[in-house]
Amino acid sequence: MSSLLGKRALVTGASRGIGRAIALRLAQSGADVAINFVSNETAARKLADEIRAIGRNSIVVKADVSQEEDIREMVAAVGEHWGSLDILVSNAASGGFRPLMGATSRNFDAALHTNVRALIVLVQSAMPFLMKGTPNRKVITLSSHGSFRALPDYGLIGACKAAQESLIRHFALECGPLGVNFNCVLAGLVATDSTKGIPAAEATHQVSNERMLIGPGKTLQPESVAEVVHFLSTAASDFIQGQVITVDGGVSVRM
Repeated sequence: MSSLLGKRALVTGASRGIGRAIALRLAQSGADVAINFVSNETAARKLADEIRAIGRNSIVVKADVSQEEDIREMVAAVGEHWGSLDILVSNAASGGFRPLMGATSRNFDAALHTNVRALIVLVQSAMPFLMKGTPNRKVITLSSHGSFRALPDYGLIGACKAAQESLIRHFALECGPLGVNFNCVLAGLVATDSTKGIPAAEATHQVSNERMLIGPGKTLQPESVAEVVHFLSTAASDFIQGQVITVDGGVSVRM
């Protein structure tokens, strides 16, 4: 039996990479999925077609999560279309790879708005619809090693990821008693379009893969992250609240 049958999910940044894998996995488990994109409409609509092909409903919504009004309009459109929401995945992220010494106020604002304010506004906007949803309502965000490790040219993004993890704990404190679970998945380095800008990307991926503690020849894939997001979206995770779950093959054990 599909564990998410009858559930309705919104995944931001779902047209590619980890977001795409998450949206598809939730649909495979029975959920209807709203796909958010900001620029690649073709990829978003292709994913929606794939989801419909497996018998689930899917809608596509364009919104720039760095813009507060875009977020509110997106959530309102999805909520009004379905009448309720059960799962919210805040996956869209940005910030640019640059040294902190060269970061401008504009760079800081862009990173903060896309990664931190977006999570706040998403939850604020979605709560009325989550409260109309079925039991076992879930909010999940994505983090990275940069939240607790210093990485080259990652200062702005890393600081934002640390803030996201803190927000999840505080949302759990404030809204957990309302019947909503708030958790975070800290993903190791996954080869996606968004990680191509990492300094010495190819070498960094190789080192990360070599440090995994799960046997030779394995690499972290978007689908591996999506499986954990799926778990946190199900009733099996009802007693996991305000947590950060690391999915990196053991890399952080000896970083």
